[in-house]
Amino acid sequence: MAMVSIQVWCRITLASVDGTVFASWVLEGQGSPDLGTVEDLARLKLLMGRIGGSITLTELSPSLRGLLDLTGIGVEMEGQAERGEEALGVQRSEEEMHPGDPPA
Repeated sequence: MAMVSIQVWCRITLASVDGTVFASWVLEGQGSPDLGTVEDLARLKLLMGRIGGSITLTELSPSLRGLLDLTGIGVEMEGQAERGEEALGVQRSEEEMHPGDPPA
């Protein structure tokens, strides 16, 4: 029986309207993340948007970042990212925009 190791996919931080962080945890699982993981993150983003809060993903694994890019959810770079810090969102910097992309 093959052992599948636990992989860290990202760190999730939730903040309130005023920017106060009220939750932070590491998202991890066996192997690589899948579309179910992306769906869960998208639902969490929608929920946080409804209450005016924000969700930030940091320390993204290459496989999760690839899935987010593939599904079009996108990852917003917050200025010059420090230590790979990125925020989940639909806004993209001008460097990430491609012809035919909808406006952010």
